[in-house]
Amino acid sequence: MSYLNPSEFVTKMIDAGESKTFMSTRDTVIRAYMAGAILALAAAFAVTITVQTGQPIVGAVLFPVGFCMLYLLGFDLLTGVFTLVPLALLDKRPGVKIGSVLRNWGLVFIGNFAGAFTVAVMMAIIFTFGFSTTPNEVGQTIGTIGEGRTVGYAEHGAAGMLTLFIRGVLCNWMVSTGVVAAMMSTSVSGKVIAMWMPILVFFYMGFEHSVVNMFLFPSGLLLGGDFSVMDYLLWNEIPTVIGNLVGGLTFVGLTLYATHYRTGAPRNRPVVQQDVREDIQSKVNA
Repeated sequence: MSYLNPSEFVTKMIDAGESKTFMSTRDTVIRAYMAGAILALAAAFAVTITVQTGQPIVGAVLFPVGFCMLYLLGFDLLTGVFTLVPLALLDKRPGVKIGSVLRNWGLVFIGNFAGAFTVAVMMAIIFTFGFSTTPNEVGQTIGTIGEGRTVGYAEHGAAGMLTLFIRGVLCNWMVSTGVVAAMMSTSVSGKVIAMWMPILVFFYMGFEHSVVNMFLFPSGLLLGGDFSVMDYLLWNEIPTVIGNLVGGLTFVGLTLYATHYRTGAPRNRPVVQQDVREDIQSKVNA
């Protein structure tokens, strides 16, 4: 699988974060737009499979196809840049400032949302025959998802908000692991296998992914879901974005950086009797 050891792929993570801060606005937005669109199609695909088979695990097993495609094509998700870009700032790469990190995050957010919303409109047209009929079974399911994961959280107040935040944290722990996994191998098969595993976990467990939600919730609103734009922003997207940032940066980016790039000083190895005998013998032989 052409595996790279951790010190090698962590260096690649920092290099990738640095390159993204200097990328042109045009390229940043285009790559983010396409990432949002492809991931949205994968989400629609997974929901369709789940509805048709009645087996959520089947949808979860197949959902990572979209994630693998977009990263092999070199596109960017907000969840990924949350993890990679700050490492270039932490490593004090020349020219990387807080402003350039925030600029990248803002542009990727805009691009991801635009791409996901484009697919949301397209799929809403398909689910309703151009808004001429009521949504089909898949469309109704997406509307239900939107309600359950907005007003459903709101019904529990602060406890619901905490649950939403933690689901966002756990989501990007897994998703960013998938982003990093793509750097663990130099072969396509190795990259795909490594990416597939954590993405399957996140989707099946129902964790909250800010970019997937950029598709699901606008779709739900277009398809008659009983929640508002403000419900979506306050009781899903904003807390999810914050949770994704915390999860990806703390559990993936900073931990890998700290232990594989800025490693701690090794402890002094105690001298044991065997070492003393070997040292004496080596001097005798010399």
